[in-house]
Amino acid sequence: MLTAKSSLVGESQAIQEILRTIEKVAATESTVLITGESGTGKELIARAIHEKSARANQPMIIVNCGAIPSDLLEAELFGHVKGAFTGATQNRIGRFEAANGGTIFLDEIGELPLALQVKLLRVLQTKQFEAIGSSKTIEVDVRIIAATNRDLEEAARKKEFREDLYYRLNVLPVKVPALRERKSDITILVNHFISQFNALTGHNVEAPTGEIMNALMAYDWPGNVRELENLMERLVILKGQGTVDLGDLPHRIFQKYAEGQPQGTGAMSEWEFPRMVLPNNGVNLKNIVEAFENHLIDQALARTGNNKNRASELLMMNRTTLVEKLRKRGMIVPAAKKANSPNMPTAPSNDLSI
Repeated sequence: MLTAKSSLVGESQAIQEILRTIEKVAATESTVLITGESGTGKELIARAIHEKSARANQPMIIVNCGAIPSDLLEAELFGHVKGAFTGATQNRIGRFEAANGGTIFLDEIGELPLALQVKLLRVLQTKQFEAIGSSKTIEVDVRIIAATNRDLEEAARKKEFREDLYYRLNVLPVKVPALRERKSDITILVNHFISQFNALTGHNVEAPTGEIMNALMAYDWPGNVRELENLMERLVILKGQGTVDLGDLPHRIFQKYAEGQPQGTGAMSEWEFPRMVLPNNGVNLKNIVEAFENHLIDQALARTGNNKNRASELLMMNRTTLVEKLRKRGMIVPAAKKANSPNMPTAPSNDLSI
């Protein structure tokens, strides 16, 4: 993935409230718990808090508690001494010690094993711990920011997370809304990401407007800002230049948009017809109609990943009719003909063979 400089972008009331909260929280030394769905930008908020705090010139150490195997996590957090376990060939400091004087960000804190939760609780209370295999107590000056996409209060009720640790973490709570709850920010985010990825790639893709933006606004974005950012990266790389059209959008996004449109006979309104001035010397109407038909068929196939069933539904025609049109265009090779042609190369997995 390209490396773009991410930042908290948006003008919605929700994002403005978060920005105000960051200013207030950064001025304190209290523990922060950031909650929200995956992809909403919890790490960005943690970084913003650190960068605006008095610890900004000290290290910020990031630990994804869900990405490190549970049997290695304790050593990662608190370090170990030589000979503490098989493979411990030398002393190693943990992430807490490395963050001394600064901030440690514990992402996916809800995945922390119960046994380690006790040790973390002690660090929160006393700022002290021992490395694995050592009796020497280490004292650190570390601010803890944690984040989770789980409901820790509910997890505590179910005894899946220590209640005392939850209350210790939840001193300053920051709730990050899902992107579907602040859709007014989508246009700003799209322009932001398109601009960033154009700069990184040297491409010149125009930010979507009109119907394309309506389609982006109609989608619920289960992956939140991260999903939107990934899509903009993909569009910039694959499009290269020019304007994005509906055929460039993934099927899941187009389908959501199409489902929200008025259903009827599929007849086009007057403004949707391509405008063409009849030349004085006339035109070959058959060729013009055929070219327009091919253009729509190509869009339907691109939008559905060459799925003829779904493409025929978009075009409101029988599948057999679509198959026949594709055969006439040489886009479908009958199975019998393929079987009788030993020199014919094997079709790729996304070909249009019957």
